[in-house]
Amino acid sequence: MATNPLNQTTREVFFQCAAFVALVFTHLPMSSSVSQPQLETITLGAGCFWCVEAVYESIPGVVEGVSGYTGGHIKNPAYREVCTGRTGHAEVVQVTFDPAVLSLADLLDVFFATHDPTTLNRQGADVGTQYRSAIYWHNEAQKVSALAAIERAQATFESDIVTEVTAFDVFYEAEDYHQAYFDLHQEAPYCRAVIVPKMNKFKAEFGSKFNLD
Repeated sequence: MATNPLNQTTREVFFQCAAFVALVFTHLPMSSSVSQPQLETITLGAGCFWCVEAVYESIPGVVEGVSGYTGGHIKNPAYREVCTGRTGHAEVVQVTFDPAVLSLADLLDVFFATHDPTTLNRQGADVGTQYRSAIYWHNEAQKVSALAAIERAQATFESDIVTEVTAFDVFYEAEDYHQAYFDLHQEAPYCRAVIVPKMNKFKAEFGSKFNLD
């Protein structure tokens, strides 16, 4: 059976094009190694996690803030258990951020400026070990940054800073109704009385630095 010259030419062109495309893609850089940001995570306790989450999620460079519990001695604690103070957990926010946009030093400066790190197991009317001031570091570099941040912040407080600086162990995400609490309940009495003044103080001090609206 005779071979159709046109079909033969079409096949040759097809294979040549395929070889060229394969060659081009072989020499292209992998997009995952170029465009993917190298994110970092640190876990912070500064009283009620509703307040902490509201502050951090308003900062450019913070990718996510998740309210939860850490530092205790039982697994999978519920909010009602943590509130008793008997589980040993702190209310915390696990903050994921892009260090190319937001430095850890700036993040920790906000941490110390938006709560009172000199009151042991207390923030305002919220009293108990679950409301302790704490930094749970995820690597040695974060530990060094935390200690340096304490030294910077101490100059702005008359009393000694009592913030706990501890290696991160395990994080338990809080119940769904705690997540994005301020965004969803801005007219709630607690939000208006506690979180709104805290947000206003944060914006007054850091608004120009972070170009906040």
